[in-house]
Amino acid sequence: MMTIRSGAEWSWMLAGACAAGLVGCNVDGRWTQRMPLATPVAYLEDDSANRSGVDVSIADAREVDLVEAVVAHRRDYIQSLRELNRYYATQGVETKRRWSMMELDGILATKRFRYLMDAEVPAGSLTADQSIREADELYERGLELMRRGGHGIPAIYRKDRMVEAADVLRQLIEQYPGSDKIDDAAFYCGEIHKDYLPGQEAIAVQWYERAWEWNPETPHPARFQAAVVYDYRLHDRDRALELYQGVATDPGADASNARFAARRIRELTGVASAGRP
Repeated sequence: MMTIRSGAEWSWMLAGACAAGLVGCNVDGRWTQRMPLATPVAYLEDDSANRSGVDVSIADAREVDLVEAVVAHRRDYIQSLRELNRYYATQGVETKRRWSMMELDGILATKRFRYLMDAEVPAGSLTADQSIREADELYERGLELMRRGGHGIPAIYRKDRMVEAADVLRQLIEQYPGSDKIDDAAFYCGEIHKDYLPGQEAIAVQWYERAWEWNPETPHPARFQAAVVYDYRLHDRDRALELYQGVATDPGADASNARFAARRIRELTGVASAGRP
């Protein structure tokens, strides 16, 4: 059956394709390389998340209380729907079972924000150094969901699959924080929030930063992707320049990314770059 997409969906997919062409000089495509825990509470004095040019800082203690209430009620709501669905299944009430499943699927296909940035993205103090089979399996599942969601193929984009993929990758990080796949998972969480979930660039750059913080030798172009998002989407040129300089002088960076970074450094500063020849 042919799927008829709305004009808004096609517009978003076209925008995503254009943005991917602009941002990803060399988005890592090595797919085969390299439930929820209690939501952590953000410390009020920690304003490190507000580096993106977007206001994501914590307003006051009241915000923390409200966010924790929303997260708790949302968790209870999802659990109640699951129980209701099981009840209808055991009672043989098929119509209402389908209704409850449709409602549950709709909720799970929607990005569920945690609102406090250090609850949205885990801390940068993890280390990706353990080979864990269960984590590897979650990673492969997340990548498969991205493929099914249309990663790199806007014409078959499915938001529900991308949201599910992000949930699975986050689950990997939360359940196996020492896995050698956490930097890979963080990178692809950044890709999902950048390219497929509109208006979430402030979250995307935090995920990219976690990728290289958790593994300074990550094979993914996380620093470059973060630089371009800061530059063109968040308009934080100071942070973009800092990251471009790291890319331009990194001997392991992709050559096309390094050239792009060097050019942007010249454009932003008016000074010749000291990047790689």
